Amino acid sequence: MQRVLNFGSKPRTIADLILLSFLLITIQGIYAADSYLFFDGAALGILLTSLSCWYISGRTLGLYSDYREKPFSTEWVAFLKTFIAYSLVVSFIFFLFFKDYYNIRRILYVHCAFVFFLFPVQKLIIRVALKKLLNTQQTIKKVLIVGARDIGMDFYNRFIKNKHYGFQLTGFVDERVNTTLNGHYLGKTSEIETVITNHELDEIIWTLPMAEEHVLRTVVTVGEKAGKRVRIIQDYQSLGISNSHVDRLGNLAIITVRNLPLDKADNKIVKRLFDIVFSSLVIVLVLSWLMPIISLLIKLGSKGSVFFKQERWGLNNKPIICYKFRTMVADNRDVDENGNYLQACKDDHRVTRIGRFLRKTSLDELPQFFNVLFGSMSVSGPRPHPVPLNLESKDSIENYLMRHWVKPGITGWAQTQGFRGETRNPYRMQKRVTADLWYIENWTFWLDLQIILQTLVNIVKGEENAY
Repeated sequence: MQRVLNFGSKPRTIADLILLSFLLITIQGIYAADSYLFFDGAALGILLTSLSCWYISGRTLGLYSDYREKPFSTEWVAFLKTFIAYSLVVSFIFFLFFKDYYNIRRILYVHCAFVFFLFPVQKLIIRVALKKLLNTQQTIKKVLIVGARDIGMDFYNRFIKNKHYGFQLTGFVDERVNTTLNGHYLGKTSEIETVITNHELDEIIWTLPMAEEHVLRTVVTVGEKAGKRVRIIQDYQSLGISNSHVDRLGNLAIITVRNLPLDKADNKIVKRLFDIVFSSLVIVLVLSWLMPIISLLIKLGSKGSVFFKQERWGLNNKPIICYKFRTMVADNRDVDENGNYLQACKDDHRVTRIGRFLRKTSLDELPQFFNVLFGSMSVSGPRPHPVPLNLESKDSIENYLMRHWVKPGITGWAQTQGFRGETRNPYRMQKRVTADLWYIENWTFWLDLQIILQTLVNIVKGEENAY
């Protein structure tokens, strides 16, 4: 049902790409003058780069979400974020790879100026046109809702009262008599054949529990016999799920119980590209000179290797080797006599003097940028826990293993919200997991940047839970 309601995403995307192409080709033709060839390699490269950058920026920043229930100002903010990201990226690429192209600087400035002023106008026109289209007599769908309970009433209040979706209510049918529907209650589900015969309608919306499957079969049979389309809405929010998604595999409908932003290929590509670029910069600009200094201090402070490596669980619970600078004495135990994992605690005697400083400043995590570069971790994500801690928590902490639906991170949303450090208390572990799941379900590129910035601020301020 969500795909039916989210009408307009592809037309808006295509309209943006067409307008972007028209602007760029026109401006190139004007400023490149006689040296400009319509299909020369550089011009084509500039065009394809621009289209790719706009598409990725728009998809990542929510420009093509369904804004019919929201004011135009909300869509304009999404456009503004997309425009800023697009301008920065294409400027970098153009000046790096196309700097010798004729008048490239002026072409870029004029192009961005026209995009800034013309795209909001275009989006406002499309919004008005879609609204009028959906409310013409030819496109309005008259619907009969089967079920006057929570789901049916929610559908009515959100999508029928709101004129942006092109629905008009014929009425409700439900085995439970409901006299509070202001004349919209048309009868029981057992009377649906009579209701269809006596009332004008285009579609039937089923909102009752699937437990009443025998009734659903009757509704489908009667409805299709009368030439009416039947759509089914199920309440997955009762399971604590608000973002289910329906796909097709052959002729089978498959419901993904939790639809995550990082399930989308373009979001995965954006996150991975950022991880590669960011980790490479840290390794070249920071680790190249800081690693020898830290290594020397660790060696001078205690016996043992410079690096500490430990098996942890990564994406989909697959084992990964996580690297850190060693911060504890070399012969310490990480489990007690009962096999319980010994988390680092305040004034832990196992932590060395230099190790305490490295933990307090999070410098011990720096080698994990190699994990990020090679793909087993991400810059931002749920922190990977040692295997014994995973085994202890997976059955006692609600939804614990859902943390591993994405790659683990060097830093994460839970850490920026104060849930760093020791988690002996089940309450703190549950709060950390809840924060991690919120991140997974609400990921955006901008959220990752926010987490990185907040982590840097926390390092400068000092974190009392870092020990």
